[in-house]
Amino acid sequence: MIVPKHSQMSPRVLQQQDQVVIDNGVFQLRLTNPGGKIIGIQYNGIDNLLDLNNPILNGGFWDLNWSEPGTAGTRGKFDEIEGNSFKVIVENEEQIELSFIRTWDPSLQGEHSPLTIDKRFIVLRDSPGFYSYAIYEHKEDMPAFNLNETRIAFMLSIEKFRYMVMADDRQRLMPLPEDRVPPRGKELAYPEAVLLVDPVEPEFKGEVDDKYQYSCENKDNKVHGFICLDPPVGFWEITPSNEFRTGGPIKQDLTSHVNPTTLAMFVSTHYGGQDFVIKFGSGEPWKKVFGPVFIYLNSVADKHDTLSLWDDAKERMQKEVDCWPYSFPSSEDFPKADQRGAIRGRLLVHDRYINKEYLSAKGAFVGLAPPGDAGSFQRECKGYQFWTNSDDEGYFTIRNIRPGDYNLYAWVPGFIGDYRYEKSIAMAAGSNHLEVDVGELVYEPPRSGPTLWEIGIPDRSAAEFYIPDPNPQYINKLYVNQPVHRFRQYGLWERYADLYPNQDLVYTVGSSDYRKDWFYAQVTRKVGDKAFEPTTWQIKFSLDSVDQTGNYTLRIALSSSTQSILEVRVNEAEANPPHFSSGLIGSDNAIARHGIHGLYWLFNVEVAAGQLLQGENIIYLKQAWSVSALHGIMYDYIRLEAPPLSATHFQWRIQRRFCGFN
Repeated sequence: MIVPKHSQMSPRVLQQQDQVVIDNGVFQLRLTNPGGKIIGIQYNGIDNLLDLNNPILNGGFWDLNWSEPGTAGTRGKFDEIEGNSFKVIVENEEQIELSFIRTWDPSLQGEHSPLTIDKRFIVLRDSPGFYSYAIYEHKEDMPAFNLNETRIAFMLSIEKFRYMVMADDRQRLMPLPEDRVPPRGKELAYPEAVLLVDPVEPEFKGEVDDKYQYSCENKDNKVHGFICLDPPVGFWEITPSNEFRTGGPIKQDLTSHVNPTTLAMFVSTHYGGQDFVIKFGSGEPWKKVFGPVFIYLNSVADKHDTLSLWDDAKERMQKEVDCWPYSFPSSEDFPKADQRGAIRGRLLVHDRYINKEYLSAKGAFVGLAPPGDAGSFQRECKGYQFWTNSDDEGYFTIRNIRPGDYNLYAWVPGFIGDYRYEKSIAMAAGSNHLEVDVGELVYEPPRSGPTLWEIGIPDRSAAEFYIPDPNPQYINKLYVNQPVHRFRQYGLWERYADLYPNQDLVYTVGSSDYRKDWFYAQVTRKVGDKAFEPTTWQIKFSLDSVDQTGNYTLRIALSSSTQSILEVRVNEAEANPPHFSSGLIGSDNAIARHGIHGLYWLFNVEVAAGQLLQGENIIYLKQAWSVSALHGIMYDYIRLEAPPLSATHFQWRIQRRFCGFN
């Protein structure tokens, strides 16, 4: 049972020379003035939920990472956003809203990111927590730059917060930050992954700690945080909407991890690499509202009920989702419900080689994002996105859409490729109760001819393939005996060489099982100290005959690529040049960061009939870039199609149209 903390006290704000304090009788929030950094959260008898002792990162703060235009890579200069002016925006019996603005000063070019940033904090009457959002603006007099990352970070009290929770099946006691530092911890293939060799508490010995093991897809990243066991107190970051996040619904990002740290991620290059760097030209106008997000605090009296704090946090999260868009933010840049629009329709799928009838796009991901090509939403970072899933009959409704110009995008589990509605959609303010109805939309996925064979499931994930047991020396105990999370263990890429010590993977259509015989990632092979070589996989299949009337089509969908070159050869292992090359693609690091997917790629390879043989054939798939152990690709789905059938096979289509079926 959650302990009531209400005191029927109106929120009040106290301004000091260098601090601002908000107190609503439930908790007290302390910020620097005019910087707007959170240096104190007092709640339930705990003087401060935050850690202020770390000399580098402490308290709670908005920050970003930025770089000069033309900079290679995804990292640049760290910028903890300190305001240079403070203002009380709202102060009444029900609400306090504070503004901390950092204006752009051209004399600081090269030191600060060229943005005007207005950080807002809201405390409501009797509310067990606070809201924060920010308005970022790049104006016409500002220079070009790259925005790599922005977020809100909270460094919680190390003594108090040890139990991390982000899902029903992803919660645990966490190691201490000093366990990650030599000699207690040993850095592995990259700095974030550390083997705990001599932790303060022996129960963690031999485990790998890595913040990326606790990543989460945007669509599921709604509430996470930490629990203090004595007294039982929860600290939760709740994100009620994904509209301001980048990359679409299955883009992955960080949540909570050791230190203890809790994050609200808005822009990052995680699981996408350079494709997620936002590049601004000189004088390019841009404005975006990030948030609000809600920092929720809860407590119980009985220590035996400590874990009920998570159940309560989930209930509060749903309440916040149901209240979106909030009515209380005062900024005109955050449109309220009556200023937003809605759209509805039905998505059907027509694949003539699967079914003559139009199929309902069951469980399709349907969304609005800024105008672009089909699939561009997954690399789009400057605008807003609004997503939903269609029902079993393909019907969908998207509500609370900010005014603006959009394209409608979709993809359907079970089918390859991306859909984009050919008409642009201008969402006017105030049309929420007058839904735009786009009617029935039909997606025709890429298809040239009937399927000869296929490997995997077209769902933008490699989860269905063989994921090995981890090396016993590199275990995260949380994911032991959790099949759905097998891929989150460290170092799985090294198991490929253990399973295929002498030759690369060979898959035989008709006898092999992709769930057992197709390794989840095509990685490099280590051949010496920091030396690696490419790997070449084979797909063997037989043809009773070869149709000479047209070309065959090999469709290869990738769920991830990191600094890789995919080369395809047909029946000629050493063909030079290869029959197909992707060129150097990808930087999503999903293999290293325990993800089962990154960015989606689809390649359609034309195979001339003369390249195939009656009887046994072999397709060679080579990952040709081999600088690092962490370079590689994950497959989503592979299909070989025969040449198109003659038009007489599709006379039914003509008959259906003649009968008036659309």
